[in-house]
Amino acid sequence: MTHTWKFSRAGGFDQVQLDSGADLLALEELDQKLWAALSCPTRGIEFDARTLDLIDADADGHVRAAEIIAAAAWSGGLLKTPDLLLSGADHLALADIDDSSEEGKQVLASARHILRSLCKPDATEVSLADMDDIGKFVASLEFNGDGVICAGQIGDAALRATIEDIIKCAGSVVDMSGEAGINSDIAGSFFTEAAAYSAWYAKTDSDPAILLLGGKTQAAADAFHAVKDKVSDYFTRCQLAAYDMRAAVPLSRSVEDYQQLAAHSLSEQNAELANFPLATIGADKPLPLCSGINPAWQGKLEALREQVIVPLLGQKESLNATEWLALCARFAAFEAWQAGKPATRIEQLGIARIREILGASHSVAIDGLIAQDKTVEPEVKAIRSVEKLLRYNRDLYSLLNNFVSFRDFYTGKSKAIFQVGTLYLDGRSCELCVRVDDVAKHAAFAGMSGICLVYCDCVRNGGAEKMSIAAAFTAGDSDYLMVGRNGIFYDRKGRDWDASIVRIIDHPISIRQAFWSPYKKFAKMISEQLQKLAASKDSSVDDKLLKAALESSKPATPAATPAPTPAKPPFDVGKFAGIFAAIGLAIGAIGGVLASIVSGILGLKFWQIPLALAGLMLAISGPSMMMAWFKLKRRNLGPVLDASGWAINARVRINIPFGTSLTGLASLPEGAHRSLVDPFAEKKLLWPYYLMVAAGICALIGLWYAGFFQHK
Repeated sequence: MTHTWKFSRAGGFDQVQLDSGADLLALEELDQKLWAALSCPTRGIEFDARTLDLIDADADGHVRAAEIIAAAAWSGGLLKTPDLLLSGADHLALADIDDSSEEGKQVLASARHILRSLCKPDATEVSLADMDDIGKFVASLEFNGDGVICAGQIGDAALRATIEDIIKCAGSVVDMSGEAGINSDIAGSFFTEAAAYSAWYAKTDSDPAILLLGGKTQAAADAFHAVKDKVSDYFTRCQLAAYDMRAAVPLSRSVEDYQQLAAHSLSEQNAELANFPLATIGADKPLPLCSGINPAWQGKLEALREQVIVPLLGQKESLNATEWLALCARFAAFEAWQAGKPATRIEQLGIARIREILGASHSVAIDGLIAQDKTVEPEVKAIRSVEKLLRYNRDLYSLLNNFVSFRDFYTGKSKAIFQVGTLYLDGRSCELCVRVDDVAKHAAFAGMSGICLVYCDCVRNGGAEKMSIAAAFTAGDSDYLMVGRNGIFYDRKGRDWDASIVRIIDHPISIRQAFWSPYKKFAKMISEQLQKLAASKDSSVDDKLLKAALESSKPATPAATPAPTPAKPPFDVGKFAGIFAAIGLAIGAIGGVLASIVSGILGLKFWQIPLALAGLMLAISGPSMMMAWFKLKRRNLGPVLDASGWAINARVRINIPFGTSLTGLASLPEGAHRSLVDPFAEKKLLWPYYLMVAAGICALIGLWYAGFFQHK
């Protein structure tokens, strides 16, 4: 039979009610089209990150619907009464763990083992507080089930030295204890390379020609290869000189080459000098080994003589072409052997140490230790499962009420997990604040929400801690919200942050703001025009004063002939008459409109006049209020959360009453005493009121004479 669900209407959409453990176990049956969200990030929200990491099975940084279903099914299946998940308790009685399954038996046994290790063998319940040091407890075990062996846990000195050598050559992994160790992959790679290197080196035992100088062969080979190409070049040049005597001089380099070289500061490291032959070229001339050598190659030839020529050919002052070819042949076997050398990281240990490790059968010992460590893996996993069950018991129901439904957000009993704190700014407190990683990226999508969002950069501890938030202003107005204003943000832990506005997404906040908006815009326009007029007049006066000051400071020049003053143009009566006529028409039109309005109002009965004034105000403010009403009805939290990494599955509406509850306006406390006496209040002038009264009386008299009050 399918599960019977209960739904309630909140935020403009149907939300499932999770009221029992059976509801949680049946989540797989609930159509995911009815879920409020399908994914949420594991960071940036007010929820235990460790619990989210345990739910996030694929460790991709997001918790998804399938993982939520799996977490509810797993935890509910290990409890005798799944309703316990609704309690949110951080402790669990041992009697409540269902041991009817194999996994349940292991979890219960592990819980008792933990309590015994904490010297509480008679305890009847286990809590998250008991798990605080469980990580250290597991890590301190000789075998902790992670398949990693550390050198420090090995008593045998020889085996411990081998593990240290493996770490040095093949790398390491971190054990649960935090120490560097090796696993089966690292150990297998090391011993494979060691066997290959040992087999390669064993060829020297069957062929003495390979190590022709014993342990000194490698150094001798290095000295030989350092000059091999240069010596071959020398003998080739000498053979060419034997072929044609004319080639000897140019092959030794010309005088001009030496002249160019003489212009530079010379040393043995000079690159141009190193390009010269080892010695002067002659027909079939031997290579001198002691004198007459190119200074740039003197040291390398000396190394060749001491490490190769003397051990193989004896003391010699020179070397001929035949002897050189014989030396090359002597190193052929060594070079062929080197060409077959396997790629390895263990050569640094030396063949003696490698053979010692292979001969001691340490590979078998290490494999045995790793296997022994792996045997306790189920037990350690069961210990981890105790922590997992306790965390799910405490946190899972809260997560479901912020994922499957948004019960916490709409009931107001507790804050939703995406509400990171409260912003106090402009005489208001904003409860709907979400964390933002990238303001520009977030604002690009969150603007579709229809919510007035204020982005703030928050810092504390002198700038050591920083974060950005987006705060929703859902009550009041936006008249004094501007970039650069400062406020205080309190996070969910009660810590205060300095907040500064960096960006605003302006949307209607309230109907009241929309009502006064036309009048404020008109007043702002008049104010700006008056300010421009005053500024232009002030600038004109300043220019005239500056011009007069400059002219008065100029010295008199009697020799200069004053320029003739141009004659003033005659007064154009027609032009000024047209201007005055236009002004008169404008004033007349305005006066006619005002007279029509006033006459229309005064023509009404007294009880009709307030209705007419209300209708006039409604005609002015009505369109703005209507547009604001439609926009406020469409406010949707979804884009704000989607921009923060959520996958919102419903239209999470914020209507006018609910939005008003999310932003608190400043108000005096109930029962507070208020004094209206302001010692710094501006003194009110009475003559403007007298003038208005007199103007009103004159207007009424004029209208009376005009016959507006006569009964027809």
